[in-house]
Amino acid sequence: MRNRSTARELRRLLESSRYEVLPTASIEDKILASVPRGHTMTITASPGKGLGATLDLAERLAGHGYVAVPHLAARMISGRDELAEIVARLQAAGIDSVFVPAGDADAVGDYSGSLDLLHDLTAMGSPFRHVGVTGYPESHPTIADDVTVQAMWDKRHHATTLVSNLCFDPQLVRTWVQRVRSRGAVMPLLIGMPGPVERTKLLSMATKIGVSESTRFLAKNKSVFARIAMPGGFSPEKFLERIAPTTQEPASHVEGLHLFTFNQVAETEAWRQELLGRLATAAIA
Repeated sequence: MRNRSTARELRRLLESSRYEVLPTASIEDKILASVPRGHTMTITASPGKGLGATLDLAERLAGHGYVAVPHLAARMISGRDELAEIVARLQAAGIDSVFVPAGDADAVGDYSGSLDLLHDLTAMGSPFRHVGVTGYPESHPTIADDVTVQAMWDKRHHATTLVSNLCFDPQLVRTWVQRVRSRGAVMPLLIGMPGPVERTKLLSMATKIGVSESTRFLAKNKSVFARIAMPGGFSPEKFLERIAPTTQEPASHVEGLHLFTFNQVAETEAWRQELLGRLATAAIA
C-alpha cells in the first residue's frame, strides 16, 4: 500500500502529464472524444507523412483549445528559410511550444541534427516560449551514452525542457536524472513512459502508418513490444510508484510525464482519470 506522500507525488505527475500522438487520419476525432480541452498534446513528425501532417494537426488542435506541441524534426527541414516560414505559421496559430528532435529521416537540407536548428531558433530571437529536446535514460541504439549526454549539455542554452525517451527501468531513470544534474544541466525534466498500451492495438497502429513507416515504428519501439509480451506485461502504475522517490527529490526537477499513447488516447485518458480518482481517495484516507 502506497503512503500519502507517494500518492501526492503520483497525482502531481499525472496532473502534469502530456500525450504524444502520431498524425493519423482518425486521431483528431479520438482526441476530441476523450481528452479534455486544455490538455497538452505533442504531435510527432515522420518522413512518410511529412512535416505538413504534423503542422496541420497542431494547428487544428490548438484551434480546439488544446496546448499543441509539434515536433520539428530537424532533418526534415531544409534550412533557415523554411524554418522561418514554420515559425510564422505556428505563431499565427498561437502555438508557443515545440519539440525539436533530430528526426529519423536523412537530412533534406542544412540541418544534420537538432542542435543546428536550435541555433537558428535562438538566432531568430527564440520565438517559442517552450522548446523541448530529447534525453536518453536507456542507451541509444546507434549513439554512445557519452555522446547523447554531451549533446544534451550542448543544447542547454537553447532548450527549456528535457524530455526523456521511453524507459521501463526505474533505476535507469534515477541514474540518468542524477547524471544529467551532475553535468550541470538545470532545465526541467519530463519522464517519458508508455501508458496502458495494448499489444494488438500497437500492432494495428504500426500497420496504419505504411510499410516503410511501420518498419521504422516497430524497430524504434521493439522494447515496448517486448515488455508488453512478457507475462503480466508492463504496468505504468507500478513504474510510477518506483520512480516516485526520484521525482520527489527537489534536485531532480521533474515537472511531469510525457506519455507515449501510440494513439490509444481514450485508453490512456481513462487510465489517468481512474488512477487520479484512486489517488485522491488515498490522500484523504
